[in-house]
Amino acid sequence: MPGFELWSDAERKHVTDVIETGILMRYGFDGPRKGIWKAKELEQEICNTFGCHHAQLVSSGTAALTTALSALGIGYGDEVIMPAFTFVASFEAVISVGAVPVMVDVDDTLTLAPDAVKAAITSKTKCIMPVHMCGSMADMDALQSICREHKLILLEDACQAIGGSYKGKMLGTIGDAGTFSFDFVKTITCAEGGVVMTNREDVFVSSDGYSDHGHDHTGVDRGADLHPFIGYNFRISELHAAVGLAQIKRLDEFLTIQKKNNAALKNILATIPEISFRRVPDEAGDSGSFVSWFLPTAEITNAVVEEMKAQGILAGNFYWFNNNWHYIRKWDHLKNSITLNALSPELKEKVMHHANKDFSASDAVMSRCISTAISLTWTDEQIKDKGAKMVAVIKKVLSEMAVNA
Repeated sequence: MPGFELWSDAERKHVTDVIETGILMRYGFDGPRKGIWKAKELEQEICNTFGCHHAQLVSSGTAALTTALSALGIGYGDEVIMPAFTFVASFEAVISVGAVPVMVDVDDTLTLAPDAVKAAITSKTKCIMPVHMCGSMADMDALQSICREHKLILLEDACQAIGGSYKGKMLGTIGDAGTFSFDFVKTITCAEGGVVMTNREDVFVSSDGYSDHGHDHTGVDRGADLHPFIGYNFRISELHAAVGLAQIKRLDEFLTIQKKNNAALKNILATIPEISFRRVPDEAGDSGSFVSWFLPTAEITNAVVEEMKAQGILAGNFYWFNNNWHYIRKWDHLKNSITLNALSPELKEKVMHHANKDFSASDAVMSRCISTAISLTWTDEQIKDKGAKMVAVIKKVLSEMAVNA
């Protein structure tokens, strides 16, 4: 899955360009940087590659979500509908701007269930935030229709779906804004970094200022910039942007390998009749970073996980149902609204209310799901060996359970 697996001289060259100038900051120091503007160049490459009008680089995917939410005017009293299966950064960003994360069920796409979204809409709802988990996409037609009907903002958390698309449009460019994470284990990496993508100029201008202390960036002298609003320091460095600039030019290379390895492993798993696979709303748009598969029951799935662990082959296979970072079942800090800084009593109460609802529909999906991360470095023989070992474990568990039934 991650671009760090195929590190090359291209990344080293771009980083060296920055080191030789000594200018590591993305803004200012025009003379000494000798024409080296890696962040600006990467932002343009993002626009060209993914087909958006504007891109604002920031320090992480979390910073990208926080910036996008603020640029879209989402804050106090607003509710943001998001899935119960995501990364913790999604709800962290919502809480950080003073809004309420309204968690709802996912379906067999592993993303927002449209019916659950509809049922969660209130007079306080301002935004729907689909999270394109594990490289594939939400049902964007359904979610766009809901947003149009209720006049809601659509913000895509596409941090795990770099290179994925939906009906010809790149994920992250379909809504009012979208975000990527460029952390170390994403399809393309900056080591640390993120981006806000949008086709709305107002959202871009606000993101540009918000991520740099509110600077308006309209003059040639950074020290004389005006500050139309309060912002924060979410800047990316030139070193991180340099890594991303090399990686984005290799995206097609990474995706080709990823999709090939994904298909090969999926074909092996498909030989087991009891296995079904995640529903993908647009098969052609799956980035291929994971093969997500289901077993018939939670009991069988848990037994397969335990047997893979016992045989030392669990690495790279994720049982999200028991995962601390990605599924609401283990988010006790959210359920109890535990923060270092005090939230307003009203926000704290609402956060706890929505985190402690009934998610049995999601449990029924996630308790049967295993996602296998796809490596870019696998050889054909390694894929066959990995697949054979996984199949042997699954057949062993199915056989033992049939005997004991």
